[in-house]
Amino acid sequence: AALSPWDVMLCVSGTAIACENALVVAIICYSPALRTPMFVLVGSLATADLLAGLGLILNFVFQYVIRSETVSLLTVGFLVASFAASVSSLLAITVDRYLSLYNALTYYSERTVLCVHTMLAGAWGVSLCLGLLPVLGWNCLHDRAACSVVRPLTKSNVTLLSASFFLIFLVMLHLYVEICKIVCRHAHQIALQQHFLTASHYVTTKKGVSTLAIILGTFGASWLPFAIYCVVGDPDYPSVYTYATLLPATYNSMINPIIYAYRNQEIQRSMWVLFCGCCQAKVSFRSRSPSDV
Repeated sequence: AALSPWDVMLCVSGTAIACENALVVAIICYSPALRTPMFVLVGSLATADLLAGLGLILNFVFQYVIRSETVSLLTVGFLVASFAASVSSLLAITVDRYLSLYNALTYYSERTVLCVHTMLAGAWGVSLCLGLLPVLGWNCLHDRAACSVVRPLTKSNVTLLSASFFLIFLVMLHLYVEICKIVCRHAHQIALQQHFLTASHYVTTKKGVSTLAIILGTFGASWLPFAIYCVVGDPDYPSVYTYATLLPATYNSMINPIIYAYRNQEIQRSMWVLFCGCCQAKVSFRSRSPSDV
């Protein structure tokens, strides 16, 4: 088959995603201090994005080197499961941030650890089931009329995936609105205790709300075009439309390590330890709480 530049870009994107997230996974596994619920969730997100990056690479290799319907189903199922786990991990992180603010006094308890592990087990279990659906027969290899814009997935399959994404996006939107309310309320309470609203309180509140807007905006801008096109698109449309909406969706897995990992002071400290053997005394780090946004 002729080499498609879109497939090359997806492979390059997958390589960058795999490298970025492999570093995050290595740092979290290397550092015993990064065992809190927050970092377990970040590790789950990095693992899912790492698998998604590897899936994009494997899909390119098998598409142009080993052409097989069975292999195509396996790689597509692998990608569906990986990206579903990535989106589900983002939802779990959002829930954790909300709970860390709403129940700040009881956050560091065994109940929180159990809640995090339960969320991750459910997220990965559902993602695995979604990835197995095309492998177990929900595909259009023998019925091209049922194909969607993403072969060999059926129209009903991608509709289910898109509906699941829209539901997750709405839940995250609601939780981030609640988080913004809590952050603003905390800033107002501090101001009342000190009898005036200082500039630092205003800046901190504005920064927190802006960060939440960037997180949700990045997630929506990456995935919404592809999710919408999967519902309204037709398999007879030019494949360039599918690539043009799918490629930005992969960028979300490239941006996730920057937002959720590399900005964190604890991970920055662990990177110094991992690459330099010790943390330089001249570099100061501020410990961040799970509720930091």
